[in-house]
Amino acid sequence: MRKILLAAAAIPAMLITAPLAADHHGAAQELAAALSGEARNDDRARDQYRNPAKTLNFFKVKPGMTVADVVPGGGWYSRLLIPYLGDGGTYIGLNPDMSRANSERIAERWGGYAGKFPEALAGWNVSGATAKGANLDDMGEGDAGTVDRVLIFREMHNLHRFELVHSTLNGARMLLKDDGMLGIVQHRAKPWASAEYTDGGKGYLRQQDVIAMVEAHGFDLVATSEINANAKDTADHPRGVWEMPPSWGSKNEALKDLGESDRMTLLFRKRP
Repeated sequence: MRKILLAAAAIPAMLITAPLAADHHGAAQELAAALSGEARNDDRARDQYRNPAKTLNFFKVKPGMTVADVVPGGGWYSRLLIPYLGDGGTYIGLNPDMSRANSERIAERWGGYAGKFPEALAGWNVSGATAKGANLDDMGEGDAGTVDRVLIFREMHNLHRFELVHSTLNGARMLLKDDGMLGIVQHRAKPWASAEYTDGGKGYLRQQDVIAMVEAHGFDLVATSEINANAKDTADHPRGVWEMPPSWGSKNEALKDLGESDRMTLLFRKRP
């Protein structure tokens, strides 16, 4: 089934594009401690490209919050968020509703996450927030309106190509509190990239299309940031984002030292 991206939405002229103010001094100390935690020894090499401190500050994530991390995968952000949210916080590793998936392969990989999560958590060797795993279809009425932040790191392309954007964004809106916010980091295609190149299979999406998709699901754009931008990435690789580090799948020497992909960083608020 051909996927059709929504038309680009106009961005208000007054839109904030600079990073939002950092948290108070105590939160900054807790974030610094989480960033330097032993569990992140292998993760820190990517910090210079993924800018986790600036990104979490931009998303206004604070200790004690309840945060849903959509498709946590190998746990790169999990190993930071769980200690940073702390004893009063809750971390939810949240995979999509697999009854909506169009791929048996992805359903096998992402399905049954509540059962898979304890082993993943034990392997991450972190402590702090109460942590659990779930698929969206595991979440019930009691979970509605209980989440402060839903975060989607470099997964919008997969949600798009596996036809999970609609159910995931509707689920995010259901889980969020009335003042809850959605943060997205996503590989960014050029504004003129073709529909064929931005169908999700290459990893890159156009920023204006992502904004339009999210706003169509009951969110308002609050701010954009260039925290995770990389002007060196031409974002037109024949095999997509996986030609860039850290995957570096094509072994193209010209790409080896360019850093990671150019990325949009977007913050939305749940619309009343």
